[in-house]
Amino acid sequence: MKMPLAMLPQNKEAVIVEVKGGKRLTSRLLELGFTPGAKVKVLSNSGPAVVDVRGSRIALGWGVLSRIIVSVDEKGDCQSVGI
Repeated sequence: MKMPLAMLPQNKEAVIVEVKGGKRLTSRLLELGFTPGAKVKVLSNSGPAVVDVRGSRIALGWGVLSRIIVSVDEKGDCQSVGI
């Protein structure tokens, strides 16, 4: 099931499917490691959310999180995505 990263519950892991947005935002997120196929986990979702991607902890606002599309299976587990 695909959803924005902003909707992923705390301590759940997913796989990034797509990064939406303008050229500057998309480029910056890709530079930070938010690339299709990368695993991402929400560590904290109060205030700016703290997420783990590729071993780095990054704080992002909800508007940015809503532009990162992730995939999880029905059980809420990480789902592999063919890229």
